Formats: sequence, C-alpha cells, structure tokens
Amino acid sequence: MFRMTVAAALMASGTPALADTHTIAPGEGAQERLQEALILAAPGDEIVLEAGHYTITDGLSLDVDNVTVRGAGMDGTVLDFTTQAGSGEGLLVTSDNVTLRDFALENPKGDGIKSKGADNIVYYRVRVTWTNGPDANNGAYGIYPVESTGVLIDGAKVTGASDAGIYVGQSNGITVRNSIAEANVAGIEIENSRNALVEHNIATRNTGGILIFDLPGLPVMGGGNVIVANNLVVANDTANFAPPGNIVAGVRRGTGIMVMANEDVLIEGNILQHNPTAPIMVIAYVQGFEDERYNPLPRDVVVGQNTYGVGGDDPQMDNADMLLAAFGGALPPVMWDGLGTLFTDAGTPGWSLNLPEQGKGTSMAQPSPLSVPEPASEFDRTGIGAPAELEARIG
Repeated sequence: MFRMTVAAALMASGTPALADTHTIAPGEGAQERLQEALILAAPGDEIVLEAGHYTITDGLSLDVDNVTVRGAGMDGTVLDFTTQAGSGEGLLVTSDNVTLRDFALENPKGDGIKSKGADNIVYYRVRVTWTNGPDANNGAYGIYPVESTGVLIDGAKVTGASDAGIYVGQSNGITVRNSIAEANVAGIEIENSRNALVEHNIATRNTGGILIFDLPGLPVMGGGNVIVANNLVVANDTANFAPPGNIVAGVRRGTGIMVMANEDVLIEGNILQHNPTAPIMVIAYVQGFEDERYNPLPRDVVVGQNTYGVGGDDPQMDNADMLLAAFGGALPPVMWDGLGTLFTDAGTPGWSLNLPEQGKGTSMAQPSPLSVPEPASEFDRTGIGAPAELEARIG
C-alpha cells in the first residue's frame, strides 16, 4: 500500500522516480557527448560538465523540461566557441524549468545563451565572455531569455556583447541580481517586460549601464513595473560599438541608468559614479512609429534616493559646451526630456530638455533645472521579481 501511494504521488507530481546524472568530461568527442546528453536527458536529469576546457564547433540545444546543466564553476568549466561554424547562439534552450549553473561560454559567434519561451528558467553563476573585448563582430547578447514567465539570473558575468550583456525581453516575473556586466554596449537591459527586479549588480565600462526600454512593433509590449535598486553603476564610458541600425547604437557613451517609454519604474539606492553623459536618463522613444498599440512616453517613473558621484561632465550630446557652461561644468545627475511623467524625491538634482513633442529631435529643447513633484504614494512592489520557488534551485 505504501509503495502504491509513493508511486501515485510521483506520477501526480510529474517527477520521475529515478533521475539520471549524465557526466561529460573534456577531451575528444566531448561536444558530441554533450549534445547527445542534452537530447536524451529525461525530465529531472542533471548534466554535469567536469572541469576543463571544451572546444565546441557548433551550437548546442536543449528542449527537455526540468533539466539541470551544471559545471564546476564559471572559471572551471569553459565551453570555447572560438572555432564555431555558422553564426548561431552557443546554447539554445526552449524548454521549461531548466537550471543552468556554474559554467562559462567564450567567443560564441552569435548570442551566448538564448532561452526562448522557456518558463521558470534559472541562470546561476554563468559567464559569457568575448575575449577580444568590445567589437561590433561579437555576438549581440550574452545571456538572453525572451518570451518567458519566471526568470532568475543570479551571480552571472558577461563581457563584450555588441548589444546587451544581460538582456531579458518580452518576459514577466524577472530577477537579475548579484551579476556583473562589463564592457558591453548595454550592460543590463530589460525590454518590453513586466515585473522585473534589477538589484545588487555591477554595471561598469559599458556604453550604458542599465537600460529599461519599451519598443514598438514587438509581439509583447507594455513594459513596466520595474525596480532598479542597490546597483553599482560606475564608469560606463566605453564608446558605442553596436552594429549600425541596432536600437542600442543610439545609446550615448556615459549613460548610467536609462528608462525609455516604460511605466511604473522605481530607481533607488543605486551608487552612480563616472557616467559622463547622464547618471540617470528618463526619455521618450526617440523615433517615429506606426504601431497603434504603443505608448512612447515614460509614465510614472520615480527616481528615489540614490548616491551620485562625479558624472555628467562629458556629455555626448548637441551643444554640450553650452550646457556645461550653463550648469557650472557638469550636468545634474538626473536628465529628463520633459515628456511623460517623472517623480523624484525632494532635493534630487536634475535638469530637463523640456521637449514639446515626441520623435521630433532636440532642436526645440529649452533646457532648465528639473522641477517635478514628489511621488504621492509608496511604489507598489506587488508581484515584482522572479517566482520564489526558483530560489530553491540554487541552494
């Protein structure tokens, strides 16, 4: 009777009675053995990558639910894609409840790790690096979950992406924390997504540190309910190396935190230092658009208490010399284009372009010190962040 009860419980939970561990060692045939394990794994299985250097010449893929891929540390297990054929991602995940942890990818020809439609995915202590440094020929995204519900990225590190190091797009229920984004165009980007928490990260030496965007023409729009808190956003001064035509090719060198066309965003508790264009920038979508579903304005963005060091002292914008002279040699740390709605804590230093209309450029700007109200109520944090059950996988 007891055995039947246990069996029935296992069947009801969808958990396999016996999960297998597939151990892969570096060396001859490792790529084939790894891809075979990714194909043949059953739900509940773990694929263990032993420490060492793996030469990978083709993209890898996983389409089995509830699988863990575990290495021996982001500096211990390295999947090297330098000789990869084609231009696809290093690893593509299209299944749910996957955990990726403790390994690295180097020099993928396309994106590093892309997960598409993969709900409740965890990236834990994963590294993606392009070892040649900033280069337009590098892959666009390092860590790239898209169209997902439930995303936890913790302890990751990405360097050298020609678009965004850590990018979460068209997703819901997101946490990005304890991670390092360095020498990318955009360090961390949350795009067309809701209920995202970005906290305790380091964004440094990127063109722009942390970007919160909403763009037209995508299947999922209406980004918002985002908290950017307690991050170190410092020295984001790398020249923009995105390929021409890319939306982030317009990000100005020296941008710390940028909010564009999102709603209900809270920026608080961050340390911002040596971001020479703007420590914090809040703007409308800058281009024209035809998508009738789209709202191009930032709405109900709240800039709370942050710590500001040197910044705004070398702005990459028109009439920079006149602006610097008008503001005493450095621009105030919060820049708003004057469109949409912005709230700040009392005494927050800032300035506004006072643009009269979206998508018409800055020729009609009338710069002045920032004058906006304080928030009338506490920011609603309900439902923001990854589902709590994802925490258990990284214990």
